Amino acid sequence: MQVNRARRSFFLVEDEALIRMMLVDMLEELGHAVVAEAGRIEDALRLAHDPGFDIAILDINLGGPTSTPVAEILAKRSVPFIFASGYGEDDKPEGFKNRPTLRKPFQLNGLERAIQAALAEHEN
Repeated sequence: MQVNRARRSFFLVEDEALIRMMLVDMLEELGHAVVAEAGRIEDALRLAHDPGFDIAILDINLGGPTSTPVAEILAKRSVPFIFASGYGEDDKPEGFKNRPTLRKPFQLNGLERAIQAALAEHEN
């Protein structure tokens, strides 16, 4: 797999503020920038239409609602995205089983691999 080191702008959807802050730190450590964040589905749905980001990380379970409607918007816009879950691969919504998934707790190398997988999938 070819490693693409270009700086990317990220949209984060995560209902836990501490996890969101940790992800921001990890992405910045990898040389990326977080340009949009949402902790609630209503904010995530609004921001999903914003053209100002290259890639997204979506927590699957947002304290009740899921991020599936956000994933649908991003898929229609052809924006690469990664799911994040504390429950594993089985938690992914129908129709998105092939999307890269980050397992909580996150590790920096796992985050980097998931980013590369999402970008590679998007290029195919």
